[in-house]
Amino acid sequence: MEVQRSLRVLDGAVVVFDGVAGVEPQSETVWRQADKFQVPRICFINKLDRMGASFDRSLVSIYERLTPNAVAVTIPIGHEENHEAVIDLMRMMAVYFRGSHGENLELAEIPDTLKESAGEWRRKMVEKIAETDDALTEQYLEGKEIALDALKRALRAATLRYRLVPVFCGSALKNKGVQLVLDGVVDYLPSPLDMPPVKGIHPDTNAEDTREAKDNAPFAALAFKLQSDPYVGQLTFFRVYSGVLRAGSYVMNSVKGSQERVGRILRMHANSREELKEIEAGNIGAIVGLKNTFTGDTLCDPEHPIILEKIVFPEPVVSLKIEPKTKQDQEKMGIALRKLSEEDPTFRIKGDIETGDTIISGMGELHLEIIVDRMKREFSVEANVGRPQVAYKETVKHMAEAEGKYIRQSGGRGQYGHVWIRVEPRERGKGFEFVSAIKGGIIPNEYIPAVEKGVKETIEKGILAGFPVVDIEATLYDGSYHEVDSSEAAFKIAGSIAFQEACRRAALILLEPIMKIEAVTPEQFLGEVTGDLNSKRARIEAMTDRGMGIKVIDARVPLAEMFGYVTTLRSLTQGRASYTMEFDHYEEMPHNVAEAIVEGRK
Repeated sequence: MEVQRSLRVLDGAVVVFDGVAGVEPQSETVWRQADKFQVPRICFINKLDRMGASFDRSLVSIYERLTPNAVAVTIPIGHEENHEAVIDLMRMMAVYFRGSHGENLELAEIPDTLKESAGEWRRKMVEKIAETDDALTEQYLEGKEIALDALKRALRAATLRYRLVPVFCGSALKNKGVQLVLDGVVDYLPSPLDMPPVKGIHPDTNAEDTREAKDNAPFAALAFKLQSDPYVGQLTFFRVYSGVLRAGSYVMNSVKGSQERVGRILRMHANSREELKEIEAGNIGAIVGLKNTFTGDTLCDPEHPIILEKIVFPEPVVSLKIEPKTKQDQEKMGIALRKLSEEDPTFRIKGDIETGDTIISGMGELHLEIIVDRMKREFSVEANVGRPQVAYKETVKHMAEAEGKYIRQSGGRGQYGHVWIRVEPRERGKGFEFVSAIKGGIIPNEYIPAVEKGVKETIEKGILAGFPVVDIEATLYDGSYHEVDSSEAAFKIAGSIAFQEACRRAALILLEPIMKIEAVTPEQFLGEVTGDLNSKRARIEAMTDRGMGIKVIDARVPLAEMFGYVTTLRSLTQGRASYTMEFDHYEEMPHNVAEAIVEGRK
């Protein structure tokens, strides 16, 4: 989710790879997210001074797993302890990094032993760049030398259109090669002026509106992250798309329709922050002291309101039951969970009415472990965490009728209630309906609501295993009453008895929640993933391709089988697969599984 919201507000990205491991599982996940947002990017193969580093192997892993459009623009001189410099293929010069921190750049001739190999690398680079520009293709085919400026211009244009991805190399720890990467950011990645105007809608008319990245345009910004800071309180990170924001001014939160006062504006650095009087279009900063602004809200000029496109977050897939360890932790836990959910939109809290548990949901077991750990560290709240209970339901398969009689005689006035009830199944998802078919006053009208109340109470408590009864129609069609002894209480009990008996005769079954899942896995693990899903009673409905050897599996799986699935999936695929899950429908459980649950409940 951190990646998702960052990519929403960034114009370009530098993707860093380990020179030993090459493309790692998490890199694939992040790369696919960047594809979704169409973010232009450059690559940096780092740590070439480590034991076992290989530039060639890492580059091949980028070609095979991520994109065939990668193009090397620098190559290393030496690996491991012999990594001393890089060759800039644009200028065909060796670049050495002198000084204790590699701060002094020194250009030199390429060593004779590497001239031939560097020439081959350059030929490949020029060919790939020329393919993206008709004029350069012509020059290349005629065997003419292409000017450096023309090459850089064409590579920039191709990078912005995501037709090429420049690849740099070096060692960040020793400051070797990073200078060329920073030049690459300037040369090849977009500035805010290269991006099309940001789109939004007018909050009153819903008409489409745009904002250009100009300082003299009306102010518009997107809040993309909240963070609790121990020194200054709540920090709201935001990206300015147009106009200028000044400290002390008032802005409008167009999503909430409220005004906010901008206290201090900070420019955030890795380990420090700098206070600003104003911040211009294209920049990212943080505001201290906003009261009512959350992730995805738009801040804008009150005179020119606009709502920018919101950040879409994936739905949580893993849930856990949580409870405070002591009575003192009860209130503190509520405050801690609320603050954490404000910071993190993929972390959700809900109370399960049916089981009385507090359920927390997130993007994976690790995500929730970190939340529980943060509660302990930051809020001093101790909590017990357990596996949540699946919300099963009960229903009937056939139509059946039953009689309910409640007769008590005890000295004085007795109790008399007598009803006949018919139950029949309804279409899945239609819920419960009570129908009165009493004619001719066989049962007086004042007792009919009492019968309905008795039926409804039984529905909530359940009959077979204590789960709510759903998708059923109960018809009260006959009965009798006593002039003196009948009462609402007696008819309520009689209704409950008749309904329970009728349901038992109508073949009671258990329903379980079925989840719709989409698993994304590299092709070589397809067999293991589908085999595991089949063992979880899954119904695989479709398999599709998503380019570069990636397969997408669409399936329907019972929720009860999905606990801990994220761990299973990662261990089956070397950590390279991911999945999303959402509720689809309820359906009948297999008899043997249902029996085990009924026994367990007893």
